[in-house]
Amino acid sequence: MTTTTELADELVGLLLDADPVQATLYGIRGRDDRLPVIGAAAEWELRRRCDDIRMRAMGIDTAHAGLEERLTVAVVVQHAQAMVDHFDARAAEYTIIGNLFAPVAGLLFHLGQIRIADAEQGRDYLRRLRAIPEFTASAADRHRAGIAAGRLPVRRLVDDAIAHLDAHLAAPDDDPLLVPELPDAESDERRRVLAELVRPALRTYRRVLADEIAPHGREDRRPGLCWLPGGPEIYRRLIRAHTTTEREPDELHDTGLAHLREVRAELGAVGERAFGTGDPDEVLERLRTDPALRWRDAAEMLGTARTAIGRAEAAAPGWFGRLPDQPCEVREVPGPASPSTPLGFYLSPALDGSRPGVYFANTADADQRPRYNAEVIAFHEVIPGHHLQLGLAQELGGLPLLRRLISINSYTEGWGLYTERLADEMGLYSDDVARLGMISQDALRAARLVVDTGLHEAGWSRERAVEFLLAHTTLPRLEAEAEVDRYISYPAQALSYLVGRLELERVRDAARERQGERFELRRFHDVILGHGALPVSALDTLCAEELR
Repeated sequence: MTTTTELADELVGLLLDADPVQATLYGIRGRDDRLPVIGAAAEWELRRRCDDIRMRAMGIDTAHAGLEERLTVAVVVQHAQAMVDHFDARAAEYTIIGNLFAPVAGLLFHLGQIRIADAEQGRDYLRRLRAIPEFTASAADRHRAGIAAGRLPVRRLVDDAIAHLDAHLAAPDDDPLLVPELPDAESDERRRVLAELVRPALRTYRRVLADEIAPHGREDRRPGLCWLPGGPEIYRRLIRAHTTTEREPDELHDTGLAHLREVRAELGAVGERAFGTGDPDEVLERLRTDPALRWRDAAEMLGTARTAIGRAEAAAPGWFGRLPDQPCEVREVPGPASPSTPLGFYLSPALDGSRPGVYFANTADADQRPRYNAEVIAFHEVIPGHHLQLGLAQELGGLPLLRRLISINSYTEGWGLYTERLADEMGLYSDDVARLGMISQDALRAARLVVDTGLHEAGWSRERAVEFLLAHTTLPRLEAEAEVDRYISYPAQALSYLVGRLELERVRDAARERQGERFELRRFHDVILGHGALPVSALDTLCAEELR
């Protein structure tokens, strides 16, 4: 009989088979010569295997099992189902954009983050580069199949992908694929492969996008999933995958609107101290338009993030019993950054210590970007946010590898958003302007519930979504457009932040009420972080057992 740990190991193996580049980034050897699965037939076989694992996990009797076994079953069932839901969304057919959410742009970025450990891995890296033409040809075939089935990409985002490829091809000396260090002989061979195989393949793919795909692209007035065949059902399944709940789009939409009303009152209270006005609209306008609240340059942006992270690292031992051993570096996004690239994002460290965690800051057009949210984003991405949570998870040696590696969005992003407020409890914000950055990020996450469901359920146009963000958040137009393009290209993911945070706050309040004077916040955090990422539906079980 298959054990829960064996099922978890089988599922993590399938995950790494689907995306071998991530396996390399984690320091897991054996797949270093492979690229992610993108062909329809191979994807369908992965889907079949996922569903088989899910069914076998559901058949395990956990009535007399211990806590960890029950949690492992819950994780396997949820994550296998989420993978099936993602495969059934057929995103590779219509997700075309110049950022991490699209197959080709994402591949170019992640290959550039690999660190070569030895000569064998160097040779495998060259094999990967030689396989890129097949990968881009398969991506083009998926796009053509999507058009034939009526699953059309968004024209504007196809144009963004074309512009990203143009910038990539125009700067061969800044190619992120040159970043991994290779021995001299292999380095010369890499330049030949890039010149003779990779860049011609990218130019061919670019021509396919421009000549075959873009003319069929949806207009800005129809960017959501609801305009695709089967789109409403796809969206509901993606909501389940990203939030680990069964919530309906209308409920999430209303939750976002209600939370925005709460945030407005807080904007006024803190705005009175910071700017001398308690009018929420005036506070939003000041944050959105004041030139003094923009960066001078990229160096200032990176320096502020590093300073904030240093404060958080110093304070963290008073709020957490364990901290990750791996460090986290702050770097700017390498190479040409598409306008749709997020302002900041995090890449987990390698399990073997060969690569640290990295917080990537998008420094492109720094003088147009707000400075007041630098601290809150750094806390979200690094300490006490993603780096603390994901770094600790990797070090939980008693758990199956699956539970140490996976990122369940409602848990991971919910934790990131929870820690933005926790940072205020910890006294980490430098002043009320930085605290307004925290509140503005809260408003953004509430607005995401409204806009994501507006686009994919209610059929909003891109411009309507942008205007909603401009009216209810501090985002300048550059950022608002990038946000909306992100929601279009990655449906339902943006819902996970506030949904997850509200669940974490709910179980924290329940634990405090249950334990009374015995409740310790530091202990609560250690319990929440001590079992890897979990479906939010499993948090009640965890806290009821460990925080009685």
